[in-house]
Amino acid sequence: MNRNCTVDVVIIGLGYVGLPLARAASASGLKVVGLDRSRAVVEGLASGSSHVDDISDADVRAMLDQGFRAVDSPEVIAEAAAVVICVPTPLTDHGAPNLKAVHAAVDDIAAHLRPGTLVVLESTTYPGTTDEVVRPRLEASGLKAGTDFFLAFSPERIDPGNPHFGLENTPKVVGGTTPDCTKAARALYERFVGTVVEAKGTREAEMAKLLENTYRHVNIALVNEMAMFCREIDVDLWDAIRCASSKPFGFAPFYPGPGVGGHCIPIDPNYLSYKVRSLGIPFRFVELAQEINQRMPAHVVSRAADLLNQQGRPIRGSRVLLLGVTYKPDISDQRESPAVDVAELLLERGAELSYYDPRVADWTVGDTAVTRAEDYLAGAAEADLTILLQQHSEIDLDRLADHCRLLFDTRGKSADHPQVVKL
Repeated sequence: MNRNCTVDVVIIGLGYVGLPLARAASASGLKVVGLDRSRAVVEGLASGSSHVDDISDADVRAMLDQGFRAVDSPEVIAEAAAVVICVPTPLTDHGAPNLKAVHAAVDDIAAHLRPGTLVVLESTTYPGTTDEVVRPRLEASGLKAGTDFFLAFSPERIDPGNPHFGLENTPKVVGGTTPDCTKAARALYERFVGTVVEAKGTREAEMAKLLENTYRHVNIALVNEMAMFCREIDVDLWDAIRCASSKPFGFAPFYPGPGVGGHCIPIDPNYLSYKVRSLGIPFRFVELAQEINQRMPAHVVSRAADLLNQQGRPIRGSRVLLLGVTYKPDISDQRESPAVDVAELLLERGAELSYYDPRVADWTVGDTAVTRAEDYLAGAAEADLTILLQQHSEIDLDRLADHCRLLFDTRGKSADHPQVVKL
């Protein structure tokens, strides 16, 4: 690439974004180094062990064979032609953007930045971060973006557990601080991504990520609110969505559930609303969607109490089995899973709680270790109420319906059955 570098790309942060990126770049023939401050992560990868759902141990061993190495020391940045930041950007306790990990990564880069280096931020953030936060910290080194080094933003689009779209066949958006910065970022990603889409600049690329997930956030809130009243007017919402989906234009299906979870939907729209509020402008649409989606766990527990009451049982003392406590099917990731809120509310109301999840060996809610059912069919037969929160492929819904006393399906995946009630 540029300069006489011994490393093609250093990837900072080896989580669900950084590790797939490292795998794809390594497979393309690039010399890749992963930088992570977690010694356990670095040692695990060095021994051929993966900590990310979509990356197997065999994938890690293949990466090592291709020359990949993981380190926990930032000095390697000085050897790199390109550096990509893939660190977490969670929220603070007050719902504001938490960019501490980005600041730390950028400071490490600034301390070892060399002329000609390409720096790309992939961590999700609000529009303006690359130019207003990252650029000044890097330019404090004395080098200027667009002149002495290249700076760009490229939003991550990793969808854990998606069997059809991965990093290589999902178009990659890139936006640089200058046209030359955009071209440099494009040249890097074209080595291992099929399609690269150029944004006008860094702000447009940052906004593209937030727009994608805010679109989903708002539409999920729409169907969640519909789910709250469709039962009252005797409408099968899932069937209505199926029928609406037959329209070949102007409609995209979204489905209700017990709440939203994961690394994107509960987090990313807050970055957008934070930026809008900083301008003194209300952002009521997104904030209303957040309010509706956050209400869903309480709605699930209220429905659960009603179903038990109809069986002549109070929720206090009733045995309730939760099926699936991760935020998506067929992965082990529990980040922001609505199952936690559902469980907390059930425990507060005195339910005797157990769970089954083939991807989660131990589960603690607050200070309470929840009992794990080893056999979900036997557990459902013993429970007064079984609540399906996430359908992993290991859960046979037809057999479940035949075994359980009462199944509350919050995902609408079950066939009609006398023992099944949908959200």
